[in-house]
Formats: sequence, C-alpha cells, structure tokens
Amino acid sequence: MSAAARPTPARASSAGLLLYRHGARGWEVLLVHPSGPFWRKRDAGAWSIPKGAPEPGEDDAAAALREFHEETGSLPAGTPEPLGRVRQKAGKEVVAFALQGDFDPAMLRSNSFELEWPPRSGRLQAFPEVDRAEWFDLEAAREKLLEGQRPLIERLQDLLRAAG
Repeated sequence: MSAAARPTPARASSAGLLLYRHGARGWEVLLVHPSGPFWRKRDAGAWSIPKGAPEPGEDDAAAALREFHEETGSLPAGTPEPLGRVRQKAGKEVVAFALQGDFDPAMLRSNSFELEWPPRSGRLQAFPEVDRAEWFDLEAAREKLLEGQRPLIERLQDLLRAAG
C-alpha cells in the first residue's frame, strides 16, 4: 500500500500526562480534580490526568505537556513515555503519556473557563479548570480516576516493571 493510500490514525480528542514519582507509599501518581459546580461534590471516579485538546498540527506529547502546564502551572522536565489511548465513557479518546517527576500540589495554578452559573441566569462566572491536585498511591488512584482512564494505571505499572 502506498503512503498516500494508508489511512492516517485518528487524532485523539485529548492528550494527557500522568506524572509519577516514588514516594513514601511506593509509586504515586498526580491526579487533578475538575472544577466547577458539576464536579464540586464528586470525588471517587471524578479525578483525571491533566489533559486537553491538541492544537492543530501539535504533536500529542507536546500537547500533553502544554495541557499539564495550563492546568497546574508547572512544566515537568523529561521525555514523556507513551501509555497509549483510552476511551472515556462519553466517547472522548485520550492519548496518554507518563513522566517521572515531582510537583507540589500547594503550587497549583490552573487556567480558567467561563460558565453561565446559575443556569439560565445570564451571569457568566469564571472557574479554574482544576480546583486541586493530589498525589495518590496506585490503588487509591484506581478508585479516584474516571473509569475510562483507569487502564492507564495498569499501563504505568507495566512500564515501571519493564524499566526494572
């Protein structure tokens, strides 16, 4: 099949970064909690990796790093390792990367979005995209993560085992 005839892989609707470190409880991952009225009282199954839509022509790994920076205010050093794609419940596909690093959740500085709140009030309110970040051991992360992102924990464990 010629290069022109080969189908191109579909672009993921989001690219994200799973930051990990070896802490006092063993391997830990950094997750973020979405902000806004819908997520305010949700915890288990509501957390996510920092992620967002790639810009046109942007490499997925670069998009994952940019989104991490936009949602946390920090840009970790290093080369992200691919974790593959996952599909969330609503159909959104996320291409994920892992990177070993550190981040102090007290230093969280997220970008924001506007939402009409309360509904049909005509008032726009600004909310941070994420309202908190926290380190979780791998078992707790499985419980906290959105269901569609949970396979990323297994893939990270596979990556860590392969690295020795």
